[in-house]
Amino acid sequence: MTDLYSAQRAMRNMRKAAMQRGVIAILDVGTSKIACLVLRFDGPDQFREQDGLGSMAGQSAFRVIGAATTRSRGVRFGEVDSMAETERAIRTAVQAAQKMANVRVDHVIACFAGAEPRSYGLAGEIQLSGDVISEQDVSQCLASCDVPAYGEGRDVLHAQPVNFAIDHRSGLGDPRGQSGNRLSADLHMLTVDGTAVSNLAYCVKRCDLELAGLASSAYVAGVSSLVEDEQELGAACIDFGGGATGISIFIKRHMIYADSVRMGGEHVTGDISLGLQVPMATAERIKTFYGGVVATGMDDREMIDIGGDTGDWEHDRRQVSRAELIGIMRPRVEEILEEVRMRLDAAGFDQLPSQQIVLTGGGSQIPGLDGLASKILGQQVRLGRPLRVQGLPQAATGPAFAGAVGLSLFAAHPQDEWWDFELPADTYPARSLRRAVRWFRENW
Repeated sequence: MTDLYSAQRAMRNMRKAAMQRGVIAILDVGTSKIACLVLRFDGPDQFREQDGLGSMAGQSAFRVIGAATTRSRGVRFGEVDSMAETERAIRTAVQAAQKMANVRVDHVIACFAGAEPRSYGLAGEIQLSGDVISEQDVSQCLASCDVPAYGEGRDVLHAQPVNFAIDHRSGLGDPRGQSGNRLSADLHMLTVDGTAVSNLAYCVKRCDLELAGLASSAYVAGVSSLVEDEQELGAACIDFGGGATGISIFIKRHMIYADSVRMGGEHVTGDISLGLQVPMATAERIKTFYGGVVATGMDDREMIDIGGDTGDWEHDRRQVSRAELIGIMRPRVEEILEEVRMRLDAAGFDQLPSQQIVLTGGGSQIPGLDGLASKILGQQVRLGRPLRVQGLPQAATGPAFAGAVGLSLFAAHPQDEWWDFELPADTYPARSLRRAVRWFRENW
């Protein structure tokens, strides 16, 4: 458990140093685009106590002073595939954002999709000796969680307490200052493939930047796209990206499960490219302008001109009906949603008191997707846009920027910051793996 916290702490110290300087860059490394936002913080009191535990209402703490995106190269399934290409793309995005902000940035906080996330629910418990629960008690309780053997070559990305119980009172957010005999905690831990993390860290370092934090795209997209009630009562965020689709489940304002499906909008584009025999760039344009997943009678008659650049005039001036295009797109979108449903079922999402589903990410803009999603996922589905944050350019307010905006909120109010106490140095034996969702039925 201790190495888990030492790695997290090293990054946190760097993040604090960056906060002291007042500017930090946010980097969303995606399969289809790399987005960079430069944030300025208003003075050293960003972590204001009165905001309450894990509050995401900290928008007043920062403003966006620079923003840029560039086409992503060298990233597949949300993971770095070609180092040199990714490094170049990161450099391009960061330099453009710095130019707009007119300030040099040394530290970045990055998020990425993919990397085979796995969720674990851990439980810890201690007997209390004193009258009132102190930070030391909380840290001992967290350290007593049994960390399962999560496998060689995997890193812990997030480890957050999602519930505390004192004696028989469960569902507590912050037990400090209360009294009782026994304190127990439930912790959600998310591990990812270590290679994906080190590849990204290496690319960032090659750009002469310091990595001051890492987060899962699925998590930060949920932070920015779910409204407070949804985060409180239970909701899933489906972040429909280019190369991967992230899934995160929230309740009581905490993420309790995350996963990702290795398919996204680029796979839909690939199907159009193959089906219509056009280059990827043309397929992307056709998808954006004419795409959809629900055909009506009108679509048989609506013809789409497919421009090509083969030089063969007859071949290049073809037409297809919109119905035909929808016929190519729909099976892949259904496949992605079916895969999402399997993950939600495995997580026990149907046990939650509320089962709202929010679609976000660039791929969520396909017309008719919300209707198809509610058929397949069988819940209330809405399209989510990220929260408005100060200084964000109009072009960066769409669902494709849910990750970048969520990461900004996460940088201003890191939920793990609250529990960064000195942990006792003992290591604890790993016991059996618990599924991340076991405690719903018992506690809420």
